[in-house]
Amino acid sequence: MFQNLRYDIQAIKNRDPAARSSIEVLLLYSGLHALLWYRIAHWFYKHHCFFLARFFSQSGRLWTGIEIHPGAQIGRGLFIDHGSGVVIGETTVIGDDCTLYQGVTLGGTGKDKGKRHPTLGNNVLVGSGAKILGPFKVGDNARVAAGAVVLDEVPPNSTAVGVPARIVRKDGVRVCGEMDQIHVKDPVSQELCRLRGVVEHLEKEVASLKRMQQQRKGEDQQ
Repeated sequence: MFQNLRYDIQAIKNRDPAARSSIEVLLLYSGLHALLWYRIAHWFYKHHCFFLARFFSQSGRLWTGIEIHPGAQIGRGLFIDHGSGVVIGETTVIGDDCTLYQGVTLGGTGKDKGKRHPTLGNNVLVGSGAKILGPFKVGDNARVAAGAVVLDEVPPNSTAVGVPARIVRKDGVRVCGEMDQIHVKDPVSQELCRLRGVVEHLEKEVASLKRMQQQRKGEDQQ
């Protein structure tokens, strides 16, 4: 059950420059504590002791603020940095040496049966607040930007950003233009401009009708 503990600790030390010693990681890192609770719960889950599995997983959630379903499959070297608010669903599969930041959700959409949650390959990084929803794969060495909402497969060695997420880099090559965060068209302003044009057109029509009525009144008076 604890055969990967030394590897997990070293993985955290390798990826977190703030980690100064193994004992600090072991005693003070909530991400590692969540993994330890998960591995206990997962052992009971594999032996069909589902109540005890959920008991230990919920105890881990209360202790760490990280919720990992005992049915999830997690490889070695997972680093949950900061950790608070991370949710990992029952049919999630996570490869080796992955990194998750705070607020990450590996969840489902509510539309799928059986396999409902994502599969992460090896060395995947998921930024803070990102949501990966559905039973698809995020390939090896992929990166998911903070705040992204991923609803489709992410190829290996790719970077996904945005809501909904799109691939902006693959194998080190940019696959779409830079996102312009400054010169973004305002849809509200565009709609107001369109409505102003409609109002101006209607005002001209009304003025034209008034002139026609006045001309008819003049003709009738004559």
